[in-house]
Amino acid sequence: MNRYTQTSLKQVARKFNKFFSIIIAAMLTALSVHPAFAVSKTATLAVSNMTCSACPITVRKALFGVHGVEKVAINLDKKEAAVTFDDTLTTVKALSKATKDAGYPSRIVGGH
Repeated sequence: MNRYTQTSLKQVARKFNKFFSIIIAAMLTALSVHPAFAVSKTATLAVSNMTCSACPITVRKALFGVHGVEKVAINLDKKEAAVTFDDTLTTVKALSKATKDAGYPSRIVGGH
């Protein structure tokens, strides 16, 4: 190898090490932001004002607008919404507020 190649390879190695260090730091930061033991919870909300077949669409859209909601199952006959969510990202209070803001006040009837 000539001198130019040796210098060039050293520069590439330094840049790679710097880049690799940044990637490792970013990964460690990302791991510390989200808890490792996040648990999905399910809460059942009694939803007022659901009277027609279009109402569940609006309620579902409002609930999925809440960060952390994973699944929504609506029962129009019972006027209930079963919501599965990441409890580190949202609360039942936030879910209830979302339905209220969409015009469908709700209260918790099951789950936590």
